[in-house]
Amino acid sequence: MLSESEIIRSFFTFSDSSVVQGIGDDSALIRPTAGMDLAISTDMLISGQHFFSNADPHKLGYKALAVNLSDMAAMGAIPRWATLALGLPKSLVETKEKWLEAFAGGFLELANLHKVSLIGGDTTCGPLTICVQIIGEVEKGRALHRGGAQPGDDIWISGQLGDAALALSHEQNQIKLEPSEFSACAPALHMPNARVELGQRLIDLAHSAIDISDGLLADLGHIVELSKVSAVIKINKINCSKVLKKYLPQSLAINCLLAGGDDYELCFTAPKDKRNKIEVLSREIEISLTRIGAIDTGNNLVVLDEMGSPITLERKGYDNFHSS
Repeated sequence: MLSESEIIRSFFTFSDSSVVQGIGDDSALIRPTAGMDLAISTDMLISGQHFFSNADPHKLGYKALAVNLSDMAAMGAIPRWATLALGLPKSLVETKEKWLEAFAGGFLELANLHKVSLIGGDTTCGPLTICVQIIGEVEKGRALHRGGAQPGDDIWISGQLGDAALALSHEQNQIKLEPSEFSACAPALHMPNARVELGQRLIDLAHSAIDISDGLLADLGHIVELSKVSAVIKINKINCSKVLKKYLPQSLAINCLLAGGDDYELCFTAPKDKRNKIEVLSREIEISLTRIGAIDTGNNLVVLDEMGSPITLERKGYDNFHSS
């Protein structure tokens, strides 16, 4: 059976000239760029809570970093460094070296794509648990925040919403998708695209931003709460796939669209006079950016159906302590 040091040395060690001291010492040393603020975020994924125990390890490694990159995107930050802490069952270490190799491969594939250096972490014996901390840089005083929305702003989303939750509903036997439908939705669940470039390009355009991890209503609700504003969105304006549209207006599909989570798209607000520039940006980076509503005065969040009537959902998004 591999030792802790052998696991680190075999699967999670590589060199990078941007790191003063990386893996192998008591702590890492990094040297931030002059004139930049540090953006730091941490996410934990637990087997049985955030992923199935039989999840593909390459995709799991990829997603473990992707969800953290999405937090960097929401702040407009450039991701630079990451640490990785793993709780590994003894049975996995004893018999499944290929699992570790595949997991590391997925993680480092995405890290290399975004030029993120793995600079440290920890491994321990226990239930399969993945904890990633990511550190990025953003020009001093220019980071995007949840609390910057202003009355009169448009509300935008990137990409399409709901496919990840629909794929999960299929895996949990809550709905039966055709094989081709599941194949179309599954990548959104298992290998999401973090909108890192988009976040950086929004710094000069958006007043506020957040990544949609727990569901549109829950995350837009954070913008509403912290900005002390109201929001009105129209469900028929929310961009979604042909697969999800097929199942609307079933309540499960509506929940996937509005409250399913795991989208890892960006929701942002921007003044109306930025519409043309945002549309140009959408074409330049080849990511759909869709206006779904507007910010107003007050302190509530309203979703309207196609007839203009309010939609009420019992659950507004994923909550670790109230969701299964």
